[in-house]
Amino acid sequence: MRRFASHTPRSIVFSRRSFLQTLAAVSLPPALAAAARRRGATGTRLPHIGLQLYTVRDAMQRDLPGTLARVAAIGYDEVEFAGYFDHPPDRIRRVLDELHLRAPGAHVALEALEGRERARTVDAALAIGHEWLVVPWLDADVRQTADDYRRVADRLNAAGRALRERGLRVAYHNHDFELTPVDGARGLDVLLESTDPALVDFEMDIYWVVKGGGDPLDFFHRHRGRFAMVHVKDATAAPAREMMDVGSGVIDFARIFAHDEEGGVRHWFVEHDAPANPFASIRRSYEFLRRLDF
Repeated sequence: MRRFASHTPRSIVFSRRSFLQTLAAVSLPPALAAAARRRGATGTRLPHIGLQLYTVRDAMQRDLPGTLARVAAIGYDEVEFAGYFDHPPDRIRRVLDELHLRAPGAHVALEALEGRERARTVDAALAIGHEWLVVPWLDADVRQTADDYRRVADRLNAAGRALRERGLRVAYHNHDFELTPVDGARGLDVLLESTDPALVDFEMDIYWVVKGGGDPLDFFHRHRGRFAMVHVKDATAAPAREMMDVGSGVIDFARIFAHDEEGGVRHWFVEHDAPANPFASIRRSYEFLRRLDF
């Protein structure tokens, strides 16, 4: 959201806005174009705010169209799926279009991007309009050693190569266990270093990075442009680091978002794994982010 100083003449404001929007649309790479659309005279705000639908999964199970309508009514303009709840992809796409929602990505198991499952997963993603398929979890038995993480990286590269042929991208979403060193290396670093940036992106879960003792900006600095998406959720102070609604904890989101171009961030998804009142939670988080300058 752009704000201009009150003394700027209205004609200049609108001509400047039109110029920046046109420039962003036709001249710049996606990440820089988003940044150009967000520049203002007094600060920067998120260009759009998304929701990871895992936060409202129980409501999605009961009434997927109605839940998406409530999410859109709060003000969210993007969503990220974590299951389709037996709804056909074409029906989901119609609901999204009716509500003017975009769905850049969905969380799917790594196995769903391999073998016979891949074609069905990709067909559904294309029908709904996803750009990314995001691997959200690794079972403990495939992440015991650094070599285990390298084998996962090989699988991500292979999936990314196959999906690229269909116009999609693969991403990996972290928790805190990837911040625990194994064989002298953190799993998240191994994955970042062992995957091909042309094939695999990352979705940083800011809360889990902080929970695991990491600094999001450290990853942005060392792995520039790798984090196409972030999950936005807050935490209490150390050592508990309990999950909170965005703006209710101690994470300095303004500090992090000020470097989103460096990280390559294009999409910001609010999430809370277990809110007491999911819709109250996502409304509070949205209102905080809607007003946040950085």
